[in-house]
Amino acid sequence: MTGLEGDDSTKDRDDEGTGIRTMEEFAAFVGLSRPTVSKYFNDPVSMRAKTRARIEAAVEQSGFRPNLLASNLKRSRTRVLGVIIPDNSDPFYMELTRCIEEIAERAGYFSFVLTSNGQRERETEAIGRLQSLNVAGAIVVPIGAGETNTELARLEARIPLVYVDSRPDHDAPFVGTENGQSFNLIVDYLCRSGEPPAFLGMPEVNRNAGARRRAYAAGMRAVGAEPVFLDLPKETTWNFERVGHAVMTAALASHNRPRTVLCANDRLAFGALLAAWEAGLRVGHAEGSDIRIAGHDDHPLARYTCPPLTTVAQNCKEIARTAMHKLIARLDDTGDEGPLCCLLRGDLILRASA
Repeated sequence: MTGLEGDDSTKDRDDEGTGIRTMEEFAAFVGLSRPTVSKYFNDPVSMRAKTRARIEAAVEQSGFRPNLLASNLKRSRTRVLGVIIPDNSDPFYMELTRCIEEIAERAGYFSFVLTSNGQRERETEAIGRLQSLNVAGAIVVPIGAGETNTELARLEARIPLVYVDSRPDHDAPFVGTENGQSFNLIVDYLCRSGEPPAFLGMPEVNRNAGARRRAYAAGMRAVGAEPVFLDLPKETTWNFERVGHAVMTAALASHNRPRTVLCANDRLAFGALLAAWEAGLRVGHAEGSDIRIAGHDDHPLARYTCPPLTTVAQNCKEIARTAMHKLIARLDDTGDEGPLCCLLRGDLILRASA
């Protein structure tokens, strides 16, 4: 099997400088056999460094790019990996996919990223598209706080699949943050440094919502404090900033206004910070402050809020690296994928907000 077969699968564009349109024409341009250049596009890391450099120089000179997706459809084992995320505008998921794409490219794979937009129907559509592309394996951030999508379960039965960020409802390869450890870390700090925090939770968009709520409660009980939960609207939405703003606005207008608030994620905290500012409150841990607000995740914008947000950092790069290691180990059947469930520790990031 040489991989990229047939003119129809390899015609991509007519380069203005060389006019190369097919793999055969490119092989003749490089002065190597077609199987050799095909192997380069399928698995570049397997090539000798001198040969790879020669082909890379020819690619740069000619601008030739084969149609990898079309060619992969013809093979029983493709070099395409699927990625499904819930929100392609969220910087956390943008960074996660960027890291996955870099690792995949180094390993000789092409990653194809789709988004579910937090909707079950869109998640099902994304699964169908991955199946039509005949992907070799996939990394998925599942949505929903209940049962796993049945179509996702079927995909898992067909190809190697690794879940990340939000744990599925069954035993499966998973990489995420250890919520118990990370929330215990920030709850302990907030209780030692001031009044115990009330909790501003996530809408039930995935299983992280319940996991983080339980982790907060366990952290409060560990220090002998009673958990306090702010009332959430009964809606399922990924617009966390709006939810954080609405919940905090209501809490600040109540008779039992909280003095410390821990948000289930940083995007909720962004909305909470706005509500505090609108109420004329001074946020922070310095003398004279009215309220402390903290989050979780270390969103890329967390350090630029006013004041900068105290939070717990998830190791996005390590999540991507570990997930890809698991997936490629399963694809290559090396038996080196490690434990089924891999939970990474969070790091406390102290800033001015708490």
